[in-house]
Amino acid sequence: MTTILFIAGFFVFENKAQAQQDTSVQIKNPRQIGYTLFGAASFYAEKFHGRKTANGETFSRDEFTAACNVLPLGTWIQVTNIRNGKIAVVKTNDRLHPKNKRLIDLSMAAARKLGFVSAGLTRVKIIVLDQ
Repeated sequence: MTTILFIAGFFVFENKAQAQQDTSVQIKNPRQIGYTLFGAASFYAEKFHGRKTANGETFSRDEFTAACNVLPLGTWIQVTNIRNGKIAVVKTNDRLHPKNKRLIDLSMAAARKLGFVSAGLTRVKIIVLDQ
């Protein structure tokens, strides 16, 4: 009886490991042009203006850039505010904190163009344009 439970437990563990591998394969898909993501967006706090980003550029609140943990750095994306339909094209040049649950943090210029500065957060649709 104990042996059967051990074997059954091994299969469950193996299936969980395989599911995790499948998830990592899905993370590579955003590299494809046209790939679409949905999630929450916010914008950078003022204190980050002038600091270095993950790719070495200096962050400017006036440029159309974004931080994202899912997409490769340097990816050009179209961000659509789902609530009002406004669109901005930005380049990913930074990463979010690993525990952050948002999909993307945008520069102030992009947040203004998308019309959600006063709200602070919004739901967005992201389409990969180019890398």
